[in-house]
Amino acid sequence: MEYGLQLYSVRDAMEKDVKGTLKRVAEIGYKQVEFAGFFGVDAPTMKSWLDEFGLRVSGTHTNIYELNNNYDEIVNYHKVIGCTNLIMPWADTSTPEKIAELLNLIKIYQPRLKADGITLGYHNHDHEFHVQKDGTLPYAILELCTDVQLEVDTYWAFMAGMDPLAVMERLKDRIHFIHLKDGTLQREGRPLGTGEAPVAAVIQKAKELGFSMIVESENLQPDGLTEVENCFSYLKTIEA
Repeated sequence: MEYGLQLYSVRDAMEKDVKGTLKRVAEIGYKQVEFAGFFGVDAPTMKSWLDEFGLRVSGTHTNIYELNNNYDEIVNYHKVIGCTNLIMPWADTSTPEKIAELLNLIKIYQPRLKADGITLGYHNHDHEFHVQKDGTLPYAILELCTDVQLEVDTYWAFMAGMDPLAVMERLKDRIHFIHLKDGTLQREGRPLGTGEAPVAAVIQKAKELGFSMIVESENLQPDGLTEVENCFSYLKTIEA
């Protein structure tokens, strides 16, 4: 089984040495990476490093609001590094007006991205699953926005009081990726297998449904590379 890594998990190392970090990520055993910023590296150089270390790009976390001013630059970077998934990592869904603004941006940019060979996706936190004062449930609205693929962060769904496995089953035709993440009910991140989220069950369900899995473990304890290596060691025990 192949696993990808959200590079926000190793942001401390990426800030110091992008090439060395990518090399180490590949050595640990990850086969795909999901970017959260490019740390000042130009696209051709980044592509050469990815090829050198045998890493594929599953997607990027790119704020949809950035497309207003940098659409061409962002799309061109994606094309050079061979990335066909642009995933919104977060959006303000705190009011009906903010949700309407988000839906309008999706309406504008989803067809443009599709024409450029890029699929638009959305990564959840927990706030999208909470009913607002006016009765609006943001995630239900996103579910109706069928042009957007979903990257389900199973820890944040768990934190919102949802059953991650039930969410995966219900949305199986919409999900592109699963974020594997662990942590406590006190919102403290933990390496995979050491928190309270049902990680092993999520992995089994993702395999059953054929979802790609992206590890995100963002606590930097004691540092990013050590933490994601511990996560990968856990994944190997699951495979055993």
